[in-house]
Amino acid sequence: MTSRPFFQFAALLVLATQSLSAQTGTKPPATDRRDLMVPMRDGVRLATDVFLPTATGRFPTVLVRTPYSRHALSIRGYRFFVQHGYALVVQDLRGRWASQGNYGFMPQEAPDGNDTLNWIAAQPWSNGRVGMAGSSYLGVVQWWAAIEDNPHLRAISPMFSGDDEYTDRYYSAGGALQLGHRLLWFAENFPPKPTGPPPLDTYINHLPLRTADSAAVQRPLPLWQLALDHPSLDLFWQQQSLRNSLSRIDVPVLSFGGWFDAYAASDLDAFSRLAKLNKTIETWIGPWAHNPGLPFPTRDFGAEASIAMRSKQADWFDRWVKKPSPAAQENEPAVLHIFVMGPDVWRKEHEWPLARTRYTPIYLASAGNANTSAGNGLLSWQLPRKSKVDTFTYDPRNPVPTRGGAVCCEPTIFPPGPLDQSAVETRQDVLVYTSPPLSEEIEVTGPVRTILYVSTSANDTDFTAKLVDVQPDGRPLLVTDGIQRMRYRLSLNTPVYVKRNQAYQISVDTGVTSYVFAPRHRIRLEVSSSNFPRFDRNLNATGANADQTKPVKARQTVLHQKGYPSAIILPVIARTRMTASQR
Repeated sequence: MTSRPFFQFAALLVLATQSLSAQTGTKPPATDRRDLMVPMRDGVRLATDVFLPTATGRFPTVLVRTPYSRHALSIRGYRFFVQHGYALVVQDLRGRWASQGNYGFMPQEAPDGNDTLNWIAAQPWSNGRVGMAGSSYLGVVQWWAAIEDNPHLRAISPMFSGDDEYTDRYYSAGGALQLGHRLLWFAENFPPKPTGPPPLDTYINHLPLRTADSAAVQRPLPLWQLALDHPSLDLFWQQQSLRNSLSRIDVPVLSFGGWFDAYAASDLDAFSRLAKLNKTIETWIGPWAHNPGLPFPTRDFGAEASIAMRSKQADWFDRWVKKPSPAAQENEPAVLHIFVMGPDVWRKEHEWPLARTRYTPIYLASAGNANTSAGNGLLSWQLPRKSKVDTFTYDPRNPVPTRGGAVCCEPTIFPPGPLDQSAVETRQDVLVYTSPPLSEEIEVTGPVRTILYVSTSANDTDFTAKLVDVQPDGRPLLVTDGIQRMRYRLSLNTPVYVKRNQAYQISVDTGVTSYVFAPRHRIRLEVSSSNFPRFDRNLNATGANADQTKPVKARQTVLHQKGYPSAIILPVIARTRMTASQR
């Protein structure tokens, strides 16, 4: 394969963030054992490299399993563990690069990870104790290995991995397909030979979506076809999800995630579930995109935003893997480190969402023309006495373009983060509601939801919501956003179409954040019906969106008059001076 997987780019920036060049030094490992073929239980052999410290004896091991080539430049950063007394094992996943077998969905990584752990423990250089490290896909495979309850696995450290295949890598929490993420990933990792991946614009607009894989890689892909066959959160996806198996995790977990990463909500979900089960978990959520070393053109979150992730992993493994009998885990409180954007500080918590949250509505209102930032849309802390409906036309042929946010994973194509929404707000199909300037700061930490009362001229369509911070100079910077497909307004499990031009209440999952709106800033909500190509365009028809070829315009109405209290629900946290234990 000749592709340049974009997760490798992310991993390289992780190294830059942590100054790993300084941490790892230039001295190569004393012993390299490359191109080993490790047998799995079904006879398939996986290509594996081993790197040992210069000392003699038996060593604890750090295992890294990757679909992006064990020879990738980014793998060099893991040599850090060799210099800290660990053996390092790096393996190509099944069906990838030099490994045998067929590449498929995630559950295969459970038995393959388990078999690899057993193989490591049987080697003469191993003391039988193993930790696992890696980011993104390299993080997900750790969770799958951990649910196997292998006695040799002592700790894991997944980064930017999430815990649910449906909502992390294929669909959104509102049921829209993560089109750009998936098609770009397939094009980068399964490119037609020898030409390499085609330009994004040659396949991203392709209809029907059913054959978009052929437009991207010149052949049908089983993974794409299966995902399109299952647009609902059905039994197929439940079998692919880690969430249903997290109770089986008994090893200590050190995880990392980012507010501007597509997997942030799932990283926090995994923390919350394990914390409630009294499992040992420590999680860091920073002001990062999928690659935490990526700077944003609009915001600098300061020196505190950069942490030595690899060193923290080494400390974690020293505690739980290197010691023959680590300290008992009982009564180990779960620890959540969240980066509060605005004051740009870390704060220690022990739960998610925070128990002290005050879910506070801020209501939509207008004189009937909230279209564009020049319109008369307002956000009010009080229910409006008088307000008129707002309308716009959603045309799938001319969708609202994606501008930043928690997008994944190629920043040169999908720039993430708190980007300026000025250009988006000039469109007539974007409704803009803005609060008066704030007199005091407001901290918003937790899951954000937007309650909308809407109607549409179609039997199915989408509505989007964006929480925006308007700077004193007028720049609107994105904080977090989301989308809801109308057929999934009641449940992701079963689609239910709507009646045309009838009012419905919907709840748009608008993402997670920890953000302080400063005095003189204004809170803004943008409402529309598309965010493309982050999400697929709803063609406003019944039946599977993946098989539609004819885009149909829809007349959209947002109601916020008496009896229709449309609002964005902010998870407000009282601002207090932090104690030493909270830092």
